[in-house]
Amino acid sequence: MEPTITRRQHSRVMVILRSPGLWLLVGGLEILFLVHLSELLYPGYSITANYISDLGVGPMISSAIFTVAVILFGLMALLAAALLRQRDTKSLIWLLLVLSGIGAIGVGLFNEDYRLVHRPSALMAFLFGNLAALYSYRMVRPPLACVFALLGLIGLSALALYGGGIYVGLGVGGMERMILYPAMFWAIGFGAYLSAEEDRVNRM
Repeated sequence: MEPTITRRQHSRVMVILRSPGLWLLVGGLEILFLVHLSELLYPGYSITANYISDLGVGPMISSAIFTVAVILFGLMALLAAALLRQRDTKSLIWLLLVLSGIGAIGVGLFNEDYRLVHRPSALMAFLFGNLAALYSYRMVRPPLACVFALLGLIGLSALALYGGGIYVGLGVGGMERMILYPAMFWAIGFGAYLSAEEDRVNRM
């Protein structure tokens, strides 16, 4: 009896680990938590006056946490993308996640001292992360589809304003967060949605 239970438990664990929703959900949560922790450990850091990437060149503990956070998110996004592609090769969501994940890893590996690599990497992470949110509109049911589309539009609009040097009173850091947060909220929400759908199918 015990070997049968063990096999079932192992099978259940493997199903969970092969869930793209899990990795998006965990990735979104960890980067929001660790970036906030990095801010708290950076004396004098301002969420309005400082760039998010300033965390990567701050005090050692703060910069280490930030670097781990963005690289981890990038790796989880790539894993989620690979799992999504296995399930549906026609959807482009996996490609958008790959590009965003590569951008996040680039941000972590090359801090803002390496501007020629850091800036394009940050743009990739921001742009394709929010495009993924917008694209997912066609993959989920209303009203969640409208929420995801709205998050993508907010992030892309903020990116356009940021590129034009228009910060609407939020400062550079505040406007960057208007780009980052919608994408991460989407990753958490979309990840939870996928996980719930997978669980519903497995129970049928």
